[in-house]
Order: sequence, then C-alpha cells, then structure tokens
Amino acid sequence: MADSPIVHWFPGHMAKATRMITEYIKKVDVVIELLDARIPRSSANPVITELVGQKPHIVLLNKVDLADPKATKEWTEFFTKQGITVLAIDSKSGKGNKKLISTVERLSKPIIDRWVAKGIRSRSVRTIILGIPNVGKSTLINSLAGSAATRTANKAGHTRGQQWVKIGKNLELLDTPGVLWPKLEDQCAAARLAMTGAISDDVYDLEHVIKQLLNYLLTNTPNILVERYKLKEEEMTDVDTILESIGRRRGCLVSGGIVDFDKARRIILQDYRNTKLGTITLDKVD
Repeated sequence: MADSPIVHWFPGHMAKATRMITEYIKKVDVVIELLDARIPRSSANPVITELVGQKPHIVLLNKVDLADPKATKEWTEFFTKQGITVLAIDSKSGKGNKKLISTVERLSKPIIDRWVAKGIRSRSVRTIILGIPNVGKSTLINSLAGSAATRTANKAGHTRGQQWVKIGKNLELLDTPGVLWPKLEDQCAAARLAMTGAISDDVYDLEHVIKQLLNYLLTNTPNILVERYKLKEEEMTDVDTILESIGRRRGCLVSGGIVDFDKARRIILQDYRNTKLGTITLDKVD
C-alpha cells in the first residue's frame, strides 16, 4: 500500500449539502439513512449520525441483491443490538418498500398522537433520506412514488435539486444530495467506496483500489478467482501475479505480448460491480 491516499476528494458542493441538510432535518419527523449492504461501515457517514440527533432513525441496507445474505443478516443483528431500527431492501426492485412505509408510520405515531392531543390538525409525516452519493436514494424515492419523481444519474454525486415527494396519503419524502465527510482518512473504506461506485471513477487511484480488491478476494474467497478467471494454483501466489494472469486470460495485451494492466483492472472492477464474482460483502461486522 502506498503512503499517498487512494482518494483525494471532497467537492465544495458536499460541504454546502451538509449545511443544507442541517436545515432540512429540522423540518422532518423521521430520518432514513441509506447504506450500501456490501459496505455498511464504509458507506456510513459519521456526519449523518450527528445531524440525526434524537429524531426517530431508520437504517436501510440497500442493494441486498448484490451483498452476501449471511453478512446482511449479521449486519441487521448488529444494528438491532445497538437499538437502531434496520431494514434490508433493494431499491431497484422495490423489495422492502411496504415494510419501510409501515415502519415510518410506526415511528412517527407518537408525533401524530401529540398533534392530536394538542388539537393540531394532522399533516403528512415528513421524512428525509440521507446517504453518501450513489447509494440509491433517488432510485428508492422513484420506487416508493411509483414514478420518476426525481432525476437520477449514474455518476456518483450528481442528483440535482431537492423536492418533496408525496407517498400515498400521509407520507412525504425529501430528496437530498449525497454527503461525504471532508477527509476520507480510512483509506480502506475509501477504496471500498471506490469499488462499489460511490466515488466517481475519475478521482481515485485504480491501481491501489484493485490491489485491495484482489487482496480481499485472495484472502477470503480465492475459489471465486480460480473459477471466474480459470487461474492455476501457481498463479495464485500474490495480487500482482493474479492481475497479470487475468490480463493474459482476458486478452488485455498490447504489442509485444505485454499486459495492459489498466484494462485488466477495469475488467475486474466491472466483474465485481456486476456480481460476476458473486454476492460479496466487503465490510465485516467484527
């Protein structure tokens, strides 16, 4: 691992988003925090915990279809033990939507009861969905609303504008920009954010990110590498040898039979993101 950081990134609009969310959160009754089920620890933003304060709080483990089911169960148990309401969902398919709405209604009931007790006319329950870029916030809102209520983008950090979205009769959602912390001091977490696409592909060191990914696979699931890339035992000695072997297997060659390592790295990254390497959760509870 090089001494220099894998990721050098914190756009000014992220700092602005944090200030905006501080104001928005005052207007809502329930806070929804969206995490990537493959990296629940790495995709958790410490700033969000501070902003939530004493508001009712739901943690959503999104993209469960891309994560290891056993690990998702362990993470669900972990959050539950912390006294945090947690649900596993897939925002693309809508899996978990009904349970999410009923959970928001349950957590907001004491607030509604206070309105009634004071003789205040009931209004819609308001909630906000917070999370880092590209974790699936807009996809979730679109799924809940049943229409393209917000503009989504494939590039990390590019959802534009904020709007309230009506969900049924008694629930309103506020879409927000993703928020990343100012310094990605944990470079392991930074690499995992890069692997899953939370960080734009043009702002990190691909060489170091793929080294970390290959090292994780070699340590934890070497059989996946062997099966996917038809590697021989003698090619499984270290990540550099593995990368070169994959490059040769996949025809990533330039003149003279030299491996185009950058092309090989991009193949491995896409294979991970598209679950060609299986459903892998990179963050362990322990």
